[in-house]
Amino acid sequence: MARLTAVAGGLAVALVLLAAPAMAHEHPSGITDLVTPAVVRVETLAHVEVTLLDHIGELVHVERSYDIPIGVGTGIVVSPEGGIVTLKRVVKTDKDLAVYAANKVFSEHHKVKIPLDFAKHHVKDDQLDHHLQECYPPKTSTSNCLFNITTNILVFPNISPPDPKGLKADLITAGDTLDSPAVLTLSSRVLGSLGMPTAPLADKVPDAEGSPTNVAGFLGRPAPNVPYTVDIAHLRKGGQGDAQGRQFADPEKKADEPVKLGKLIDQGFLGAPVIGDKDGHVVGMLFGGGQDGRMIGVREITAALAKAGVAPRRGAIDSAMEAALTRYHTKYYTEAASGFQRVLELYPGNVVAAGLLKISLQKRGTAEDAGTKQAVSPTPRSLPLWPFIVAAAVLLVAALAGAFLLWRRRAPEDKPDEPPAPVAAVPPQPFDEGANPTVFVQRSQPFQVVPRQQPLMTANEQPSVKYCTECGMRLGPAHRFCGYCGHPIET
Repeated sequence: MARLTAVAGGLAVALVLLAAPAMAHEHPSGITDLVTPAVVRVETLAHVEVTLLDHIGELVHVERSYDIPIGVGTGIVVSPEGGIVTLKRVVKTDKDLAVYAANKVFSEHHKVKIPLDFAKHHVKDDQLDHHLQECYPPKTSTSNCLFNITTNILVFPNISPPDPKGLKADLITAGDTLDSPAVLTLSSRVLGSLGMPTAPLADKVPDAEGSPTNVAGFLGRPAPNVPYTVDIAHLRKGGQGDAQGRQFADPEKKADEPVKLGKLIDQGFLGAPVIGDKDGHVVGMLFGGGQDGRMIGVREITAALAKAGVAPRRGAIDSAMEAALTRYHTKYYTEAASGFQRVLELYPGNVVAAGLLKISLQKRGTAEDAGTKQAVSPTPRSLPLWPFIVAAAVLLVAALAGAFLLWRRRAPEDKPDEPPAPVAAVPPQPFDEGANPTVFVQRSQPFQVVPRQQPLMTANEQPSVKYCTECGMRLGPAHRFCGYCGHPIET
């Protein structure tokens, strides 16, 4: 029965997923529940330590340190150990951070107005301008500025309560362009003993025009007032190896999706997962911004992971989550509540599981709970009882007829005219009292002496027959001792 229930639940979930394209506009988050627990926010800062050697008057060492933002975006956890994929633009920049630090330290120390950007500038004072140019990289023998730059990548997982400090991560590999995938791995603690939730990767990108998808990401650091955001998008027709990325377009022309996605990218969706509407797997990542948002495909993602030596895989948390989602989407809310509680035991901060658990508990035992309907209501189309009664009667008659035929075949033929012949009486056979009789000695009880009896003699007996004078038992011709009491014959 349990196997039949599991199979029925799996078929029901498959029907829900197949019907998801039609439901996506009304419930865009329903198909994304496999991915959103693994969506993280990624922030990258460059910590620059600069020392200005001011020797215009007396030699002075001016030491400053600055945290310069490099990139902000969204990442996807692809392995329980903390393997994360995002865009290179989120974790690296093509701008010269030393130039920015030189402008800032020089303007602060010498009290001159210099734009705080990544370009080299000039000042009106020739002497100061000469020293400013000597502060800019590259480093030479006459440079008067020394730089030490370190990059800090912080990952903020989708958990509750949120992690205010974030998890430190290291960059393993990145592509050639800023819009290519970058692979990270957590260098600090991993939440939970079983790792982190992961996002499933699709095998390929849908090719059809207008294929529905969903995008998910963060518009800020995860917090109670900054939850993850889910929106809808549709892919334009495309082929393999599109160097410009896959474009988006609404087939109903109700929204300008490239502009909509571009704004989301500028607000934090850079590197956000694009989720297929058929099975809820990641088919690509967002890149671009401004007035145009596009997608790189999943093949670029898997190629970057292979280059970094990070194998995408699912864990125990994901298996528990999928089982709970199966019961939830088939409206077995009582069982779904237990499943989501199990997920929270494995990964206590799972925001998605906590939200769905709340809904499941509200609907548990109500009219919407399919499990309650199955347990309480009778079978709507029960078969009548009379066919089973008729079938049982037929089987009983057939069994009795077979038994009667078998009895007639085995019974002897009746002969009423001839009475049965009498059976001759068989005279009892005397006991073998030969020369070597078997003697049984009963040792469990004490020996008892049988009183001596007078043997009875008949006319037919021969005078050679002897009897024991002690117990009266018959003796054989070669007996020297009585076979019953052991008394010697010749006394």
